[in-house]
Amino acid sequence: MTEIYVDGDACPVREEIYRVAARLQLNVFVVSNGSRPIRPPGISNVRMILVGDNADAADDWIVEHISSTDVCVTSDIPLASRCLNKGARVISSAGKQWTEANIGNALVGREIWRHLRARNEYRRTSSSDQEGPVAVSECARYRCAGRVTGGDPRLRRRVGAPSALPPAPNRFRPLWPPRTSP
Repeated sequence: MTEIYVDGDACPVREEIYRVAARLQLNVFVVSNGSRPIRPPGISNVRMILVGDNADAADDWIVEHISSTDVCVTSDIPLASRCLNKGARVISSAGKQWTEANIGNALVGREIWRHLRARNEYRRTSSSDQEGPVAVSECARYRCAGRVTGGDPRLRRRVGAPSALPPAPNRFRPLWPPRTSP
């Protein structure tokens, strides 16, 4: 049976994952090292796993328990790579599906940015820029929740619908070609 593993310390879409899991009757493991307080949702199929305070303890626990039929939701690129190596599906909190085809470039880009920050060559250009990750938009939350089960036809059959969630609404009309009145 498919289970969902969530890297809980840095996942802004936990509530959306809980709703999808409740509807599909999937088990969810929210793994955290306790660096940020996470309120348990009080749902029977969601388990909060508290691991040691080591920086990679949550990642190690997820990789140890995940299988090829499972889904991992994480913004941590190295964890995504490790889960892909075990054959699991991996989705970022913004809804991007990580694959063997795109994870390599992400790892290289992450390493380049780490190197630039270490050399102090990367500076924010505006005082309005804040520290930390960019906030996740409502559309990205919706996309993430839909992709948790979207690529697995076994899960779609379980709910009897063509997909777990309908596609996100397109709130913007294309700029070209311009509309013509009849």
